[in-house]
Amino acid sequence: MKFREVQGVQELSFLGRPAGRIPSMQNDTLLRVAGFTEGSIADGPGIRLVLFTQGCPHHCPGCHNPATHDPAGGRWISLGEISEIYEKNPLYAGITLSGGEPLLQAAALLPLARHIKERGGTVVLYTGYTLEKLQAKNDKDINDILRVMDLLIDGPYIEERRNAALSYRGSENQRLLLSVS
Repeated sequence: MKFREVQGVQELSFLGRPAGRIPSMQNDTLLRVAGFTEGSIADGPGIRLVLFTQGCPHHCPGCHNPATHDPAGGRWISLGEISEIYEKNPLYAGITLSGGEPLLQAAALLPLARHIKERGGTVVLYTGYTLEKLQAKNDKDINDILRVMDLLIDGPYIEERRNAALSYRGSENQRLLLSVS
C-alpha cells in the first residue's frame, strides 16, 4: 500500500463522481457507531455517507466530536444496515469512515469498505494516527483496510494548528494521502 500526499483538493475531484446505486450487502457483522451524516460534501470528495465510529484513544483537545471517545458509547449496527442506508442514494461517490477512531474496528469495517469499493464507490478514512505509525504497527487488519482506501486523512487534530480554510482537515498537521497502489 502506497500513498502520496496531495496539497489541493482539485487533485481529488475524480474521487467525487457518483458511483450509482450500489446494492446492499447481507452481513450481520456489528459495528459500534456514534451515528451517520447522509449527503455530506464536507468529509471527502463528492456526496458521501459519513459513518462516525464509536471509540477513540486520542482524546485530542478541541476535538469536534468528543461524544465518540467512549468505546462503550454509541450503538450497535450491522454492516448490512449501513449498506442499506448507502443504497438509498445513487448520488453517493462513496463512504467516509470517521470517528472516533475507525481503525479500532478495522476488521469489522473491512467488508463494508470492500463492498463499496468493488462496486465503484470510493472510500475515505480519517484517523488520528499518522500513516507512519500505522505502518509501524504492522497490524494485519489495519494493513488490509488501508489497501482498500482511496484517500487517507491522517494525524491527530492539534488545536494550536487549527485552520478552518483547509479542505477536509481541521489542523495543518493533518495530511491528504491519496492511494497510489
